[in-house]
This record gives sequence, structure tokens and C-alpha cells, in this order.
Amino acid sequence: MAIAALGRLPFHLYHSSRPLSLFARYSFSSAPSSSAKVADRIVKLFAIDLDGNKREVLGLTGQTLLKALTNVGLIDPASHRLEEIDSCSAECEVHIAQEWLEKLPPASYDERYVLTRNSRNRVLNKHARLGCQVLLDHNLQGMVVAIPEPKPWDTQ
Repeated sequence: MAIAALGRLPFHLYHSSRPLSLFARYSFSSAPSSSAKVADRIVKLFAIDLDGNKREVLGLTGQTLLKALTNVGLIDPASHRLEEIDSCSAECEVHIAQEWLEKLPPASYDERYVLTRNSRNRVLNKHARLGCQVLLDHNLQGMVVAIPEPKPWDTQ
């Protein structure tokens, strides 16, 4: 396959006295490096589902908590426009244990607004975060999150 590709390259590129120019010009920068393994990116966390069961959730660094929770079926992906806070209905709200909240960056103004707007008594729960706004990294290995009860307006 690689030899066939060479046939499609301009003649001067593969008959050059500098063979490195071929690789410099046609390098595959989007290909993952051999040192970046998926296993090195795994973040293992735990979620308490609506029945009180503790479930293991695997995510990847750089992925949102919402994506990891939808992958194991704890949040319905059809009920949320993934990653778009402007159209968020707070259906990806999760409650995070205090020790893990301190490891997260503070919630943005938009995230606090969405959570307050959609809370039952319009008071922000200090453990509440939007799963679409929490990015996973290795500092969150072992994090515990709880899926809250749906609000009355979400179940009708």
C-alpha cells in the first residue's frame, strides 16, 4: 500500500537526495503516537444510580463526565444535546462528593445559572455540577458522583 502511494507522489519527492523531506511533508500528525495508549487515558470513577447501586464508570481523559455516564446508560443521550451549555436543560446534573469538588475547576457563570434555573427551589445545591461541563483527567481517578432523582417536570 505504501509503495502504491509513492507512485502517486510527484517524482521529485521520492527521488530526492533528502529522503526525510518526504516524511516531513507527508507526515501523519493526526495519528496517535506510540506512547499515547488508550489504557494510559482511562479514568475510572464510580456513579451511584437511582437505585442506590454503586457502578463503575470508565472514561477517558479529555472526555466529559456526561459522555462517560451516557456510555454506561446512566444518562439518556437523547435527553441532552451533548456539550452545548446554551441549550442545556440540566438533565445531565450530577452530585459530586465534596472531596472531588475541590479538585474540579469552579463552575462557570453559565453552569451555575443553568443549575439554579432548573433546581426545584431555585437554590443551587453546592454538590451539583453539569456532567457536560466536567472534563475528566487523572486527578479525578476514583471520583464518586450521584445521579439525582429526576425533577417532576422531567418525568411528565
